[in-house]
Amino acid sequence: MGLMGDKARLLETDRFVPAPDDGRESELQIDAMEAAEAAEASDAVTETGHRRAAEAGDPAAMSALGAMLLRRGDLDGAEPHLRSAAATGDRAAANNLGVLLHQRGYGDEAAGWWRIAAVAGSAAAAHALGRHYRERGDEPAAEYWLRQSAESGHCLGAYALADLLEHRGDAGAERWFRAAAERGHREAAYRLARLVEDGREADRRAVPAYGELTQQEEAEQWYRQAAARGHRRAALHLGALLEDRGDVQEAGRWYLSAAKDGEARAACALGYLLRDAGDEESAAEWWRRAAQDGDGNAANALGALHADRGELQTAERWYRVALDAGDVNGAYNIGLLCAEQGRPGRGEQWYRRAAYAGHREAANALAILLLQRGDASGAEPWFSKAAEAGSVDAAFNLGILYASRGDERTAHTWYERAAAAGHTDAALQVAIVQLREGRLEDAERNLRCAADGGSAEAAFRLADLLDRQASAAGAGQADGDRTAEDESTQWYERAARQGHRRAQVRVGMFAAARGDVVEAADWYRTAAEAGSRNGAFNLGLLLAREGSLPEAALWWQRAAEAGHGRAALRLALLAARRGALAEAQRWCAHAVETGPPEVAERAARLRTALQDELTA
Repeated sequence: MGLMGDKARLLETDRFVPAPDDGRESELQIDAMEAAEAAEASDAVTETGHRRAAEAGDPAAMSALGAMLLRRGDLDGAEPHLRSAAATGDRAAANNLGVLLHQRGYGDEAAGWWRIAAVAGSAAAAHALGRHYRERGDEPAAEYWLRQSAESGHCLGAYALADLLEHRGDAGAERWFRAAAERGHREAAYRLARLVEDGREADRRAVPAYGELTQQEEAEQWYRQAAARGHRRAALHLGALLEDRGDVQEAGRWYLSAAKDGEARAACALGYLLRDAGDEESAAEWWRRAAQDGDGNAANALGALHADRGELQTAERWYRVALDAGDVNGAYNIGLLCAEQGRPGRGEQWYRRAAYAGHREAANALAILLLQRGDASGAEPWFSKAAEAGSVDAAFNLGILYASRGDERTAHTWYERAAAAGHTDAALQVAIVQLREGRLEDAERNLRCAADGGSAEAAFRLADLLDRQASAAGAGQADGDRTAEDESTQWYERAARQGHRRAQVRVGMFAAARGDVVEAADWYRTAAEAGSRNGAFNLGLLLAREGSLPEAALWWQRAAEAGHGRAALRLALLAARRGALAEAQRWCAHAVETGPPEVAERAARLRTALQDELTA
C-alpha cells in the first residue's frame, strides 16, 4: 500500500467552520431561500464533478464523494466509494469509512480502519480510535491514541485526553483542557474554568495563560468564553461569580441566558436576585419554572415565600415537591412549618426524616424537641451527630447540655468548637471561663468576637476588661474625664443601646460625672424600668439631689423590694426623719438582710437606736 494522501478534509463533526468574516457585505443581498437554493445547486455541481472523476478512477474524488454522501446520511451510497478510496491509501477515506462502520454498529471493523488512518497521521482517526478503546475500558490504549491526536493539534483529541486524565486523577488534565479551549471547545473552556477556580490541578502553571491574571479572573475569562458559545452551566457559574463580587445586573443577565436555555439552577438563582430586588412575583415565576424542572432549592424557596404570606398549605405543598425532587431541606422545612403551627409531634417525624438523611440542622432541631420533652439521653446523640456534621448551633447546645450535668470541661470543649466557628454565645461562654482563669488576652479576643456578633453582655464585659487593663497599666481615668473616643466607653454605649441594664447604669454614671443630669436620668430610668435595681437606686439619688425627694423615695422603694440594701437603708432614714419609727425598723431589717457588710452594719446600728427610741 502506498503512502496515504491528505487530499480531502476528514469528516470529524457535524459542525463546519465558516470562512472568516472580514466585515464586508456582498454587493447584492439575497434572501435565505435563494441562498439555500444557491448552496444546493453548488453542492449538486460539486457532486456531479466528483462522480465523474470517481467513475474515472480518481481516489481523491472517491474519498470526497463518499464524505459528501456520508455527511448527507446516505450510508449505502457512501460505503463503496470510501472503501475504494481507502484501498488506494487515502487516509481521509479510511477515517470516514471507520465513521460509517461505527454508525452501522461494526465497531471492531471501524477500529481497524481508524488504526490505518491514525498510523498514517490522521489526528481525527487517532481521536476516534482513542474513544473506541475508552468505551471498551482499555484506558492505556485510549490514552496512547488520544495523546497522538492531541499532540497533533486536534481539538477533540485534546479534550478527550483531558477528560480521561481528569477521570483517572492523573496530572496534566488542565494542560489539554486549555489546548482544546484555546481552539474554541466550549466544554473544555467550562471544565478548565472549574479546574482553575477550584485550584485542584497539581501541576498548575505559575503564570496564567493571559497576562498576570488572578485565579478568579482567569476562571471568569474561560467561563465567559464557554457561556458566549451557549454553554448554559458556564453561564450559571459566571453569574454566580459575578454575583459574589457584587455585579448583580450582569449576573442577572447570565442567569437569564442560562435559564432560558433550560438550566433550572440558573432560574432558581435568578429568582433570588429578583426577590432581593423586591420583585417577588417575577421571582416566584422563575422559581416555579425551576421547580417544575426538578430543582428542589427553587421549590423550597417557593414554599418559604408562601409561608411568609401565611399560605401554609401552599407552602407545605411546595416543600413536598422539593422533597420529591430529592432535596431533604423540604422535610426540614415541613418540620419548621409544623412547629410554627403548634404541632411539634408531627414536626418531629419530619425532623427525623431529614435527620436520618443527614440534615444537620434537622438533627439539631430534633434534639431540641427531645430535650424540651425531658429526654436528655435521647437528645445527646442527635446533638452530637449534628455537631460532627458541622452544625455550630448543635455544638453550642452540646455545651449547654454538658454544663447542665456539671461537666464543665466537656462543655467548654464544645463551646470552644462553636466559638471557633463564629458562634456568638459560645464565644462569650469561652471568654467567661478565660476571664476566670486569668487568660485576659484570649478572653479579650473572644469577647470581641461575641460583641461584634451582637452580644450585649460581651460588649459590656469587654468594656469592663478594657477599663481594668487601663487601670492596671496606670492609665485609668475618672468617669468625668471620659470621651466618646475612648474604646471602653464605645463598648459600654453599644451594650447600653442593645438594652444591657448594667451598661445603661454605667453610661448614666458617666453622664452624671460630667454633669449631664438629663442624660444620666434617662439612662437610669431606662435601666430601672427594665428591672435594674441599681438603675432605680441611682435615679433616686439623682432626683433627691434635684429636690424631688418623694419621687426619689418611689424609686428607692422599687430598688429595695428588688433586694437593694442601700435603697432600703435610705428608706429607713427617710421614715425615721418623719417619725415613722416602726416603718424605719422594717426597712432597717431589710437592709441588714440584703445589703453589703458596711450597709448591714449601719442598718443594724440604726435599728438598735430605733428600738431604744420605741421602748424608751
